[in-house]
Amino acid sequence: MSSDADLRQRLAAELTRREDAGTRRRLPRPASGLVDFSSNDYLGLSRHPAVRQAVQAAAAEPAGSTGSRLLTGNSAAAEALETRLAQFHRAEAALLFNSGYTANLGFFSAVPRRGDTILYDEASHASVKEGIRASFATAWSFRHHDLADLERKLSRASGAVFVAVEALYSMDGDEAPLVELAAFCRTKDLYLVVDEAHSNGIYGPSGEGLVAALGLENEIFARILTFGKALGSQGAAVAGPAVLRDYLLNFSRPFIYTTALPPLTIAALTAAYELLPALGPEREKLFGLSDYLKATLNAVPGLRVPATSHVIHPVFFADNPGPEKVRQVAAAARAAGFDVRPIVAPTVAVGTERLRLIVHSYNTKGEIDGLARVLGQAGTDIPLSDQ
Repeated sequence: MSSDADLRQRLAAELTRREDAGTRRRLPRPASGLVDFSSNDYLGLSRHPAVRQAVQAAAAEPAGSTGSRLLTGNSAAAEALETRLAQFHRAEAALLFNSGYTANLGFFSAVPRRGDTILYDEASHASVKEGIRASFATAWSFRHHDLADLERKLSRASGAVFVAVEALYSMDGDEAPLVELAAFCRTKDLYLVVDEAHSNGIYGPSGEGLVAALGLENEIFARILTFGKALGSQGAAVAGPAVLRDYLLNFSRPFIYTTALPPLTIAALTAAYELLPALGPEREKLFGLSDYLKATLNAVPGLRVPATSHVIHPVFFADNPGPEKVRQVAAAARAAGFDVRPIVAPTVAVGTERLRLIVHSYNTKGEIDGLARVLGQAGTDIPLSDQ
């Protein structure tokens, strides 16, 4: 039996290995006063006066929900929000979860059963993969966006087959080929599950998400709608058939055994959803600035932004410098007044370290021009030998 000292030594050794590899994580300091190119608050709803007013009004209610939804944590406001979500996203029903992570964990650990199969895009979010690990179903990944590889993996599948993808991928900002995926799943009788974490609120005429924007809502078995991005708040919902909602309510352990979202969050989400239909100009500006940032940075020698990225833009360096230089360039950008964050292994694969820039409707072309100058200069001034 190992001693307390043995365990502490083992933990310290693992941290040292991460430190030596340049991949040790630390909590960043708040980016007060910096130009925001990092947060997921695409439309600025976290700071919108109507959302803040709704939160202030809800402050008169109890601070906490006091229990799980199945005990004392349910409320008329939560049920009204779920009804609104189902109508807005054109689904039969919706069930609230406390985060996108727990929604993915709650769906994949409960719905696919032993004898079923999950086929998931290799670039899927960690929460999807955690849910799959908690499931008794068999699972295989398929190459990113590769329907031919998906079909090859399908030949080994059994039972009910679930295909898991993201509408907009969080690290590369590229869209899933949802039209082709939906057609494939329809012809093969597969259940398509789409994580709309980064597309909810910004696609569609009223921000209904990419699935609804493409008119595919009747071809998708379930959508994971996350609220910590464009909705400027927290929480998530699974939208789909009414029977799915009832099933999750009965069998999804992350839902059953979790304290419900507090009244303040329900109020903020209700206000945000009331605002979304009128934010067409903000969405249009967001996509225009996204295109402008991509073109501007691709004109800077030594920088590359993929043509397929939308709103979320990975910035790669031509010399593939490794984690330390990427961190140093990000630090130089922050010192110049821009909130820019490095993304390194193990979040992304070794050799694909990058800056991850996120555009918002409240950014300006002038801010993008200034950021491009800083990144170009920092990339030149920081030599590879400094790693």
